[in-house]
Amino acid sequence: MADVEKQLQALTLRLERLEQSVSNLSSGRPQAPRAVVGAEPVRDEQDPHFRHTEPQAYDPPVSARRVEPAKASPFFEKSVDKSELTVTQVMGWTGATLLVLAAAYLIRLVYDTGWLTPPRQLGLAVLGGVGLIAAGLRLRRLDSNYASLLPAGGLVVFFLTIYGAHLYYHLIGAGVATTAVICNCLLALWLGRLFASEIYGLFAVVGSYSAPLLLRALTGSVVDLAIYFTAWSVVFSLYALAIGNRRPYLLAGYMALVAFQVLWEQLARSQWGVALVFQTLQFAVFLTAAIAFSVRHARPMTQAEGVAHLPLLLLFYALQYAILSRHVPALAPWVALGSAAVLLLAYGVARRALGVSLAAGGFIVGAYAALVLFHAVYLELLPDRWAPWAVLLVLPPAALFITRPAADAQLMLPFKLLLGALLALNYVRVVLLDDTGGAGQATLLSLLFTAELYAAWFIGRSHVALRPWMVFALYAAHIGLMGVVLRSFDNALLVSLAWGALALASLALAFRTRDQDLGKSSLFIFAASLVKVMLYDLAGAAPLLRIGSLVVVGLSLYAGGLLYKRVVALER
Repeated sequence: MADVEKQLQALTLRLERLEQSVSNLSSGRPQAPRAVVGAEPVRDEQDPHFRHTEPQAYDPPVSARRVEPAKASPFFEKSVDKSELTVTQVMGWTGATLLVLAAAYLIRLVYDTGWLTPPRQLGLAVLGGVGLIAAGLRLRRLDSNYASLLPAGGLVVFFLTIYGAHLYYHLIGAGVATTAVICNCLLALWLGRLFASEIYGLFAVVGSYSAPLLLRALTGSVVDLAIYFTAWSVVFSLYALAIGNRRPYLLAGYMALVAFQVLWEQLARSQWGVALVFQTLQFAVFLTAAIAFSVRHARPMTQAEGVAHLPLLLLFYALQYAILSRHVPALAPWVALGSAAVLLLAYGVARRALGVSLAAGGFIVGAYAALVLFHAVYLELLPDRWAPWAVLLVLPPAALFITRPAADAQLMLPFKLLLGALLALNYVRVVLLDDTGGAGQATLLSLLFTAELYAAWFIGRSHVALRPWMVFALYAAHIGLMGVVLRSFDNALLVSLAWGALALASLALAFRTRDQDLGKSSLFIFAASLVKVMLYDLAGAAPLLRIGSLVVVGLSLYAGGLLYKRVVALER
């Protein structure tokens, strides 16, 4: 009887496990088997068909596992590689362009054949543009980027329709055409915000600034033209701030200056005051836009953006200085200096607001200020005969100022290049060309420039970053001093003696200061002495002078060889 009870308990346990397995199959997840209350594992060694095992984790078969359905991706939102994206964009742009061309040919066709009346022709073109914009808005939910191509084509159709209807077919008047252009530009800005695409803003810029070139309504008064362009400059600056992209106000700046200059030259060249005020307003508007953009978005200019801004500054400077130099030449340099001061002040405000160094912005500001200093001050304000003296006086303090450690390294870089250019220019003028602007100044100026170069080498040789440049200063100083000796003595033997003494002094000082660059520079002096003796001193000179020159150069070379050997030993 006991054996029967044990078998019943084992059978109950098996049924319980089977019930749990069926439950797991229906739920799709494994569950641990529940133990039967009061049941104990049964071990019947006499029953060969029964064997107790510990419960194992259930692993349902593959067919019974629950498979999560893949999340459906929207149409046109499928991820593609770059090559597929490029092909897609090309196809989209090509299709939109063909639709625009079809609209343009249709307008011309219906006009040439007389199928429709002029109002119906205009309406047909407008309907075509509306259709493209409506189709793009309808497809925006599927793929906003790709769908934006159709409204872009619709805007082009609108611009072509307005210009064609007014200029070629005379279907609408100048006032209507002007209003239509303005509305079309505002529509482009709205579509740009809606599709988050900058192409619409660029369309609006091109359309608004090209309208006065094509529509006679805006070319009657240069004052009205200045107001029209300035208003659009403010609009596009605000638009660039809103979308977080600098390109709209940059393109607007270029087109405003160029388009106004073309129209001003054609219509009212005598009203130079209006042009001057307009250029100043453009400078203020776009400078404010650049600073406000960096501060609002906490994003300084990148290197590429700085490269795009610099030509705009140079264009403004060239156009404004041309007007000033033609009508008020005395004020032109001072106005240019004022613009540079305003730009530096604006840079300081932006840097203080952001709290970081503005590398790209600092470079273009420094480049503009350096250009103004070189052109307006050095070339225009400074008299030619005083230029070498001014450079001699300004270079030392300026060099000490710009070479000191500073956070605005990119801002100081153009000023360093300017100082180097001024030094090289006046060195060539004074030392090599003997063009000093006054009699009796060549020797004195050469000595002063040579002294400055030796001082620059002596001070800068201890700086690792400046040492390669200081080697050029050292050789330039040697050439300057040799030129002074050559101009001061008529006797070739005395010149050879002085040059040899300079070379030996350089070697002695190099050994004393353990300066290898100074020691090596003496080889240049020795080589110059040898070339002078062989090419000039021996040709047509008296026998005793030839002998004396050879002896002087030979002794200096021999003594120099001994000293140079000791200098070379310093490298080991």
